[in-house]
Amino acid sequence: MEPVYIPNLIHMSGRQQRYDIQEHLEGLDTLTPVNGKVSVAHHGNFLEVIAKAETIVTLSCDRCLQQYNHRLEVDVSELIWLEEAADLDEDESDAEVEVAMDDLVETLSPKGHFHPGEWLYEQLCLAIPQRQLCDSACPGIAIEDEASEPALQPIDQRWASLQAFKENLLN
Repeated sequence: MEPVYIPNLIHMSGRQQRYDIQEHLEGLDTLTPVNGKVSVAHHGNFLEVIAKAETIVTLSCDRCLQQYNHRLEVDVSELIWLEEAADLDEDESDAEVEVAMDDLVETLSPKGHFHPGEWLYEQLCLAIPQRQLCDSACPGIAIEDEASEPALQPIDQRWASLQAFKENLLN
C-alpha cells in the first residue's frame, strides 16, 4: 500500500482514501494474504482510520507446543491527531520530561505521510492472542507415568547415563 500524503486527502472525494487489500504484509508471516479494507478520512485536525481485515497465521500452542492455524481478524478504528511535534531544546532532549495523560495519543504532522500498511500491520500484531492455545481443552505435553515399568519406557541412549544416575539415587 502506498503512503498517503496527508494534505492530498483534503482534495480527494469525501476527503478520504480507501484501500482494498489482498496482499501479504511485510514482517507478518501469514498462510493467506491479508484480505480487507482500510479507509483513511481527513477531518480537519485529525485522521480517522477504519479497517476490517482478516488472514490466517500459524501459532505454537503454549501448552503442547504443537503448531496450529488461527484466523486473525481485526475490525478497528482509530483517531490520529494532526499536529506539529513540539520542538525540544538540545539541553532538554536528554532530560526527563513529564508527560500528561492527554499527550498519550497518536499524532502525525499535518504535512506528513500516513502509512496504512504499517498501521494495519500493527493492528494485526495487536490482535494475535497473548495466550496461544490450540484448544481450550488442550492437555499439554504428555508426561509418561514414572510408576510404569522402566523396561517399557523408551530411553534415548544419550540420556542413559543420567537415567542410571537417577536410579542410583533412588536406591
